[in-house]
Amino acid sequence: MARYGLLVDMTRCNGCYGCFMACRDEFCGNDHLPYSAAQPYSGHFWMRIIERERGCYPRVKMSYIKVPCMHCADAPCVRQFPDQVYERPDGIVIIDPVKAKGTREILDSCPYGAIFWNEEQSLPQKCTLCAHLLDQGWEKPRCVEVCPTKALLFGDFADPESEVSKRLREEEPGAAVSLHPEYGLKEGVRYLNLPKRFVAGSVVLGDSDKCARDVTVTLSGDGVSRETTTNGFGDFEFEGLDKDKDYTLTFQGPGYETHEVKVFTKIDKHIGDVVLTKF
Repeated sequence: MARYGLLVDMTRCNGCYGCFMACRDEFCGNDHLPYSAAQPYSGHFWMRIIERERGCYPRVKMSYIKVPCMHCADAPCVRQFPDQVYERPDGIVIIDPVKAKGTREILDSCPYGAIFWNEEQSLPQKCTLCAHLLDQGWEKPRCVEVCPTKALLFGDFADPESEVSKRLREEEPGAAVSLHPEYGLKEGVRYLNLPKRFVAGSVVLGDSDKCARDVTVTLSGDGVSRETTTNGFGDFEFEGLDKDKDYTLTFQGPGYETHEVKVFTKIDKHIGDVVLTKF
């Protein structure tokens, strides 16, 4: 049995908002009955994008987390309102635009806040994964179609030959996760490379005050051991670290004394300049 859903690769999203605009273009002012009534021109975010600023000067990064309806296999909206909300055999969850009229309580059933209230039509509404287009033979929803970086992939998670399944085979087991696994809803939207903590800094040669290129930097602690080298500006970075953990950074450059720095990942950390002393 098919299990349609989305795979979101956080490293590929540049915050262009193309997915958001494509959703608006497809649904604003357009009825697609019996799948959905028209989306209002304001107040709805069927493809919501959370902008998360990470780090601090001089290393600041932005992450853009896409939050549509999760099309959960164990959807609270379906469980609590079985007459108004249903799950299709392919896993897509639909709010019936006729039966759900006047049922505002449906909004409270979604822990992701992915259901919106259409005041004019007295109707709860959300992402349908463009089910009306899929049933016409389209291969993917509008949001996926327009994504220029392939940060969004659509497909059948139950089909080993689908695009999403092939992409998952390129990753380590368990790399694709739910945005909130603690909810236990078996979400149909999965994420790769969700932003975690990062540690960054720069290395300077003490005898010449020059940027230290190709210095080996090793991060260790909490069962982790990772290595990188500084670039032409003496900069380095370790991404994807767990929060609230103790790590040790070890710096080794030919002809220079080994240097260690302790870091704690309560927040994203830029340790500043590390000065290496010549033997």
